[in-house]
Amino acid sequence: MLTQEQVNYYNEHGYLHIPAVFSPSEIEALSDEMDRLVQDWAYTNEGWTGPWRLAYMDPEVEKKSKLTSMHDLHFYSDAWCRAVTHPRLVEAVSDLLGPNVELHHSTMHIKPPQTGHPFPMHQDNPFYTHENGKYVDVLVHLDDTRHENGEIRFLDGSHKLGALPHVTHNPDGTPCSPHLPPDQYRLEDTVPVPARRGDVVCFNIYTVHGSYINTTKQPRRLVRVGYRDPENRQTGGQSMGRPGLMVRGYRIRRPGQELFPQS
Repeated sequence: MLTQEQVNYYNEHGYLHIPAVFSPSEIEALSDEMDRLVQDWAYTNEGWTGPWRLAYMDPEVEKKSKLTSMHDLHFYSDAWCRAVTHPRLVEAVSDLLGPNVELHHSTMHIKPPQTGHPFPMHQDNPFYTHENGKYVDVLVHLDDTRHENGEIRFLDGSHKLGALPHVTHNPDGTPCSPHLPPDQYRLEDTVPVPARRGDVVCFNIYTVHGSYINTTKQPRRLVRVGYRDPENRQTGGQSMGRPGLMVRGYRIRRPGQELFPQS
């Protein structure tokens, strides 16, 4: 699926844009199913919390900023189950990750029109911590993205830094969503990666990234899908302890490893 040049680019920069993984008809079906999931299952709230919000938004916009999301779309929709196991997508991830690929999760991220939630600079590792970097996140694009609607942006080569400490508490000591200090990690220093409907953007679990607010009159719809080498153990966070579907290759048994529990 990928050329050696593409694999080398991912290894050097920590991210890779892959055009036209999904056909127009496939992405149209996924878009329709997304609308149904939003209506029936998703929730909209203020999104990520923390002191970063006023560093990214003025007070008036901050009060209105929203995020629509839900986890594990493939548990609710056969169309999205086909999407996360799509042969072209799985083959591309295998080229980046290795012969054995386990699906970890899928998560909807919709920035509503005009006040759609920005994302502060962060790594994904604090949200689902793993032992090493053999984990690829994939953004499936249901809409074209650009600066005005908050395309994904990366700190080039930052995956080489490994896991970084994140801010996890507000100044008053209450917990907040993990993020990197806004004064040290700035969106202005990132590389924008605009993409088209049907494209995917892959990135390493340690790659620092973020995005600006959606200022357009249309939602910006992405679905993040996480894949890992099954030997890369999770140590905390989202979907902890839950086995994932093997979408490529074989799960090698570790010494003393038991079968997964049946209940």
